[in-house]
This record gives sequence, structure tokens and C-alpha cells, in this order.
Amino acid sequence: MSIADEIKQSFKSGSTLTKLIYINLAVFLTVKLIAVFYFLFTIESSFSLVSWLAVPADITNLLYKPWTVFSYMFLHQDFLHILFNMLWLFWFGQIFLQYFDQKKLVSVYLLGGLAGAFIYILTFNIFPVFTDILPVSYALGASASVIAIVIAVSVYAPNHTIYLLFLGPVKLKYIALVTIVIDIISIASTNAGGHLAHLGGAMFGYIYVMQFKKGRNISRLFDRLMDSVFSIFKPKPKIKVTYKRPANDIEYNKMKIQQQAEIDKILDKIALSGYESLSKQEKEILFKGSK
Repeated sequence: MSIADEIKQSFKSGSTLTKLIYINLAVFLTVKLIAVFYFLFTIESSFSLVSWLAVPADITNLLYKPWTVFSYMFLHQDFLHILFNMLWLFWFGQIFLQYFDQKKLVSVYLLGGLAGAFIYILTFNIFPVFTDILPVSYALGASASVIAIVIAVSVYAPNHTIYLLFLGPVKLKYIALVTIVIDIISIASTNAGGHLAHLGGAMFGYIYVMQFKKGRNISRLFDRLMDSVFSIFKPKPKIKVTYKRPANDIEYNKMKIQQQAEIDKILDKIALSGYESLSKQEKEILFKGSK
């Protein structure tokens, strides 16, 4: 089995967590390979795959690229950016799956990313500090989606303890608290949009679990929508019909005579004792013979 076949098999048989990580890696490698191709052949083009997939803060630009509210959460430019995001996704995704099912993991990832995009776009269009950079501002990365998962599982199981290097045992609630505080105090930085998106994802993760504890699944309609979309791409099962016939006409005629003899015997029994006297097997033979 080739490496490509092994990767394909791993993707098909892997959990949704594995699939999310693979999709992020595939998008990252695709973007980087296209950039290398452009560089080697000195191709100059106004087209940028990154800007085509990253979500813009400017609503006018967003209207021309509405898919970016989804695509941005799988897009990374820097190696360290995707490395840390995928490590967090892997670690906390595994913890999340200890308490929730795989469908909920995908829902929190996607809806957390959407919430992050919403808060990012909203704040950049409301606060005057972003007016000058609004037309050229874009957001990308899985951070909002990952933090939604982090906060969701931390709120649901706040005392779940993990062991961190140099720190030892730490409860999830403290990791969640530190994460949110860092994002809040980092808004006044060069990556304000990223930290605002993180807070949007965190907000969704919190609301999701608080409603879940009350017996409400706020992602139910979204889950159904995703099921409908993914069902389009699922291969339909192939129905194979086989017909078995005796090897020659002599054997076929012999078989038909035996079947008719059995049916006649059953009919004689009905005439003497009634239909209720038949065994289950005799009723099945009679039913098949009537077709």
C-alpha cells in the first residue's frame, strides 16, 4: 500500500477529529504548494488563494465571498500557526469526545468558527478604531473553532484534570479562564481581529454547553442541515440481483415437479384438517408456490 493509499485509508477510517485535522493540513499544503509554483515560475497574478479563502471584515467584500465564513476556519499561512492549532484541536478534541459524540465535535467546531467570524466582522464594523484597516482586514485560522471546543468541554467538565509539562495537574476550568483573559488583554495588539474571533468562538462554546445542560441542543437544526449536505456525497449502495437456475432443463423440470408435489400434499392436508393445521414451514412453502 502506497503512502497516498495509507493516508486515504486513515482519513476514511478515522474519527471526525482525525478528518478535521486532515482537512486543515490539506488546505495548508495546497496553499503552500501553489505559492511555491508561483514562485518557481515567476508568475505574477492579482489572484490570491489566501484572500479568496480568508474571511474579510468588510461586509461589501464578504457579499462577494460568502463561503469564506466557513473556509477561513481551515486556512493557515504560517507553520507555527497550524502546528499549535492542530495540537490544541487534537488534545482537547480527545477530551471533548470523552463527554460528547463525534457529531457534536463537528458542530461545535463549525458553529464556533461561524461565531468567531460573526464577532470579528461585527466589532470591526462597529468600533471606530478599526475604520482605517477595515477594507484590508482578513481573518484566518482554526483558532476560534478550537477555542469553542476548549471552552465547551471546560464548562461541561470544569474539574477534568490534565497534566502539563512543568506545571503538573491542572483543571480545565483554569486553562479556559487563562485563555479568555489572554485574548481579552490582547485585543489592543496587532492581531486584534484574531483575538476577537477567539472570544466569539469561546462565547459559542459556553452558550452551547449551558443550553446542553438544560436539555437543549442548539445545534440540532445545523446538524440536520449538515446531514443533508453530506448525504449528497455518500455513495449509494449498489443492489446486486442474482438469479440461480439449475444447470439444465432436465434438472429444472425435476425441481418444478418436486415443488408441485409438495404443494399438492399441503393442499390435501388443508382439505382434511384446515389451514390452521399447517406448520410454519408448510405455510411458507405454500406462500412461495403461490407467487
